[in-house]
Amino acid sequence: MTSTVGPASVTAGIDALLTKAVRRTGASIGAVYLLDREAQVLRLEALCGAPAEFAAPWARVSAAAPAPVAEAVREDRLVWVGSQQEMARSYPRTAVALPYPLALAAAPITGARPWGSLLLLWPPSRPPRLTRRERGRITSCCRRLAELLERAAEEGRPFSYADVPRVLPVDVPRPPPSPAQAIADFAERLPGGSCALDLDGHITYLSSGAAELLGSDAEALLGTLPWLSLPWLDDPTYEDRYRAAVISREPVSFTACRPPDRWLDFHLYPDAGGVSVRIVPVGGAPPAAPAPGNRTATTTAPARAGQLYQLMHLAAGLTEVVGVQDVVDLVADQIMPAFGAEGLTLSTVDSGRLRITGHRGYPTEVIERLDGLPVDTTFTPAGQALSSGIPSFFADPEEMRRIYPEAAPLSGKKAWAFLPLIISGRPVGCCVLSYNRPHTFSAEERTVMTSLAGLIAQALDRARLYDTKHQLAHGLQQALLPHRLPAVPGLDVAARYLPATQGMDIGGDFYDLIRLGDTAAAAVIGDVQGHNVAAAALMGQVRTGVHAHATLGEPPDQLLSATNRLLTDLDPGLFTSCLYAQFDFARRRVSLASAGHPPPLVRHPDGRTAPLDVTPGPLLGVVPGAEYPVTEIPLTAGLVLLLYTDGLVERPGTDFDDSLAELAGRLAAADDEDLDLLLDALLRQAHPAGQRTDDIALLVLRSRTEPAA
Repeated sequence: MTSTVGPASVTAGIDALLTKAVRRTGASIGAVYLLDREAQVLRLEALCGAPAEFAAPWARVSAAAPAPVAEAVREDRLVWVGSQQEMARSYPRTAVALPYPLALAAAPITGARPWGSLLLLWPPSRPPRLTRRERGRITSCCRRLAELLERAAEEGRPFSYADVPRVLPVDVPRPPPSPAQAIADFAERLPGGSCALDLDGHITYLSSGAAELLGSDAEALLGTLPWLSLPWLDDPTYEDRYRAAVISREPVSFTACRPPDRWLDFHLYPDAGGVSVRIVPVGGAPPAAPAPGNRTATTTAPARAGQLYQLMHLAAGLTEVVGVQDVVDLVADQIMPAFGAEGLTLSTVDSGRLRITGHRGYPTEVIERLDGLPVDTTFTPAGQALSSGIPSFFADPEEMRRIYPEAAPLSGKKAWAFLPLIISGRPVGCCVLSYNRPHTFSAEERTVMTSLAGLIAQALDRARLYDTKHQLAHGLQQALLPHRLPAVPGLDVAARYLPATQGMDIGGDFYDLIRLGDTAAAAVIGDVQGHNVAAAALMGQVRTGVHAHATLGEPPDQLLSATNRLLTDLDPGLFTSCLYAQFDFARRRVSLASAGHPPPLVRHPDGRTAPLDVTPGPLLGVVPGAEYPVTEIPLTAGLVLLLYTDGLVERPGTDFDDSLAELAGRLAAADDEDLDLLLDALLRQAHPAGQRTDDIALLVLRSRTEPAA
C-alpha cells in the first residue's frame, strides 16, 4: 500500500529533515530554501537555530545571485565556505550582510529536477574542511528532501511555499523554557550569574546584582529586549554584538556607559539555547576607545542592527545591477519582501512624465491609468514627493483620501510609501511600495526606506545610461552583421551570433556568406579583439574589405593579404583573426586560408569528424606583407564544414585542444538534418549554464549536389 503525501506531511518532513541535518552535522544554524521556478527565486522555507529576523535579508534569493545557496543550485554541487575571509573573497555581497566569523555549507536539493538548497552554518572553531561523513550526511539529507518533494508532485499535491519562513527550535533534549529552567541553563554556562537571553534576545533571567548594575527593576526587564527597554543600550553597535554571538556561537564582549558615567563590561556566552551575559563594572573611567554613549530623548532612534545589515545587503545588490529591468527585478525580489510590501511601481522621468518601467502586485488596468502621469501630477503623491524630494507615507486609505481622494480607490491598496528618486537635485523617478492592509511606518522603517531610495536612484540612473548605450551598440552591430544569408545552390547554410553575457552584449565577431557567380561562393568568419563599439566598428571595416575583395574573384591568400594591408594602413590598434573559405562547385574543391583563426571542423559523409589542418598566417593588422598559405580539400556531397570563433571552445581552466576534441565529438554525434537545430545543440552543450565570457559566431555549411551550370 503506497502512502500519500499531503501538504502538512511535506511540511513536517522538511522540518524533521532540517533539524536532523543540524543535529547530525553539529551545525548551529540550518535553513531550507525551495526554488520557485516561475520566478527563478529561492525562497526561505524553514530556519533552525536563529530568529527569523536574522534571515530577513536572505528570505528571497535570486537563482542567479552570487550567493552560496544560489550557486549550489546553479552548479549542482556542494558549496563550502570555511571562514569569513573566504566568504569575503568568494562572496563579497553575502559577506557584507553576514559579517560574522562562521563556516558555511550550501548543498543542492536535486532529484529529477532542482528543488532548492540546504544551508548549514557552524561556529568558526570547527575544522576548516568537511569530513567525508559530514558530506555524506548532508548529501543524504538533500536526497531525502528531494524524494519527499518529488513524491508529493507525482501524487498531484504540489508544494505551496510558506508566506513566512517557519522557525524551528534546535532539536536538543530539553523541556520548554521556563524561568527556573532559564536560571539552570545560565548556571551551566557561567559560574555565578547575571542575566540570560533567549535566541530572540529577550531577557529570560536577571539576577538582583544585574538589575542593580542596569539601573532597573528585574520585573520591568524580564521578557524585554535590552536595547528597547534600556535607552542607553539603544544603539546598533550593542545589538550587533548580540547578533554576532548568536550567529558565530562564539563569546563576545563590549563596553557601554550607563548614564551619567557608569561604565559596564558585557560578556556574552552563547549556545544553542540562548545567551548568558556577565555584567561587571569597569571602574568608573571610560575605556580607551569609548563605546557610543547615551542619546537625549529628542534624538531620532537609530535603525536596528538587522535593518542596517539588510540595507547594506540591498545596497550591495544595487551596485551589481546592469540594466533597468535588473533594477526592477532586484527591488521586486528583495526590497519588497524586506519591508513586507505586496505592491510595487517603479517609474522614471521621461519628457516631463512618469513612465512606469516595472511593477508588481497591480492589475494591468491600474498600471495603464497610472502610466504617463505628468511629473507635477496631483492625482497621486508621486508628483509632490518628486517636487519636494521628501518621501510620503500613508498608513491607511483614510490618510490618503484626505489629500488624494481618487488615488486610494483606484489601486485598492491600503498603505503606501512614495519614495522620490533624486540625484543631485535632479528627479530620476519614483518608487512606490504598497500594502494590502493598513501599515504603520515606524521611524526606523522610514529612515531605512529613505536611505534606500537614494541608492535606487543611483542604480536606476546608471541602468538607464547602460540601456541607452547598449541599444546604440546593439543597433550598430546588427547593422554590420548580415541580416540574412544569400541562397547558394549546392549549399545548406545556417549561422549564429551570441554576445558575451557580461559587458555590453557587443563584440567583434562576424561571419558572412558571399555568392561569386553561379559556380562559386565564399564563407568568412572572423574575430576582432575587444567587446566594445571600437571592435564592432573595425569588424564592419574588415567585413566590408573582405566582401569587396571577394567579389573581385581574388583567391583566399591574396584576399587576406589585401585585407591585412588595409588594416596595417589604418592601424586601429586592434588585432583580427579571420578564416576565408572559397567553394568552387565546378572543380568540386574548397580552398581555405587562415589569419590566426581557430581551425574549422570537417565532418565527412561517412561521419569522420576532425579539425582541418589549415596552416595559419599572422593575425590581420600585425605584420605588413604577411603571407597566408592556402589549403584545399575535395567538396563532396554531404560534407559539413563548421566555422566558429574561439568563444565556443575557449574556457578558463580548459585546454584548447581538449575543448576542440569535445566539439568535434559533439559535431560527429549531432543530427544534421536541420542545421539550425544542430547549431542550437552545439551551443547548449558548450555552455549549458548560458554564461559566456566571450562572443560566439558560428557558420555551418553542408554540401548537397553539384549546382546546375
